[in-house]
Amino acid sequence: MSFISKAERQKCWDSRDRYWDCLDRNTEERERCLKLRQAYENSCPTQWVKHFDRKRDYLKFKAHIEKEGYEPLDKIPSSPSVVPQSTSPLQTITRRHRVYKELMGYRTENCKSADF
Repeated sequence: MSFISKAERQKCWDSRDRYWDCLDRNTEERERCLKLRQAYENSCPTQWVKHFDRKRDYLKFKAHIEKEGYEPLDKIPSSPSVVPQSTSPLQTITRRHRVYKELMGYRTENCKSADF
C-alpha cells in the first residue's frame, strides 16, 4: 500500500463528508446518494472506506444508545433469559453482533463493504 498525498487525503475526507451528509438528509431514499458513494469509494483507499463505514455505524449505534438507553443482553425477548455457562467467547461475540444489527435495523444491502 502506498501513501497518499495530503491533497488525496483531503479529497477522500471531503467526499466521505458529502456522502455522509447525503445519507443524513435522505434517510429513507438512499438511492439519491449512489453517485456520492461511488465518488467516495473512488477517492479513498478500500481499507479507509471500510473503516469509515464501520465508524459511521458505530457512531449511529452510540447515538442511539445515548438517546434511547439500552437493555442488557439477557433481558432482550428474542434471546434466552439465561446465558449457558458453556457459551464460548465466539458465540458471545456473534450474539452481540446479532443484537447490534437488530437494534440498528442493519440490512446487508445498505452497506456492501461491511464484513459482518
